[in-house]
Amino acid sequence: MDIGDKINQIISDSINLKHFEIKDFTGRHLNHEQHNGGFHLEATIVSDQFVDKSLIDRHKIVYAALGDLMKHEIHAFSMKTLTVEEWENL
Repeated sequence: MDIGDKINQIISDSINLKHFEIKDFTGRHLNHEQHNGGFHLEATIVSDQFVDKSLIDRHKIVYAALGDLMKHEIHAFSMKTLTVEEWENL
């Protein structure tokens, strides 16, 4: 299972997802002096659990779902957290 599938499974265990997409940009950072391991990821996460939640609260929901992955396997995680309505109106 690749990291995207793993994250999708972990997040979908905690959040009722309408859409999930992840891009791995780790390869862009391998030669950076500060790179000391971990994935560099960008995700789009769509769920109606984000309705009436601030951006910070949405991110807290996702970080809580990711748990220890943020401490060990993921170095950088950028995300767009959208409600179904927001996503459909893009």
